[in-house]
Amino acid sequence: MILFLDFDGVLHPDAVYLRLNGKIELRAAGELFMWAPQLIGVLSTHQDIRIVLSTSWARNLGYQKARKALPAELRHRVIGATWHSAMSRGWPDGIPWDDQTRYEQIAAWLARRPDHSPWLAIDDDAVGWPDCLREHLITTDPMCGLSALGALAELVGKLQLRN
Repeated sequence: MILFLDFDGVLHPDAVYLRLNGKIELRAAGELFMWAPQLIGVLSTHQDIRIVLSTSWARNLGYQKARKALPAELRHRVIGATWHSAMSRGWPDGIPWDDQTRYEQIAAWLARRPDHSPWLAIDDDAVGWPDCLREHLITTDPMCGLSALGALAELVGKLQLRN
């Protein structure tokens, strides 16, 4: 199974800023990836799940830095990202990825891999998701992420249905 994973609003509050010096700053109580242990706990009984980064971190920092920012227990599951640096070449009028909804970014990734596994997505951005595919999405509150028991319970339930 593939899990499309956003960072901001899922693993920590959606209050993250990239400073001019390149440092990442959380402007909310807590720390970056403070809710990662909840995800690690849920995934501990689902060893087959692979993660695709569906986060602006991959675009802004690059895939490798975004991947390395994750705790090791999640990092080893990462197999790719919806953003690839090649997407920034050859588009004189801008980069289509930048204008796509998170759903469109995920759909484009899936379209490039027609033999993909079943999948789910965890994100605080539900804009553009067709009703017929909402069953694939766990929507989190931007300031609570996976600390909200409802979001965590929904993830557990959907994983049980898929396996």
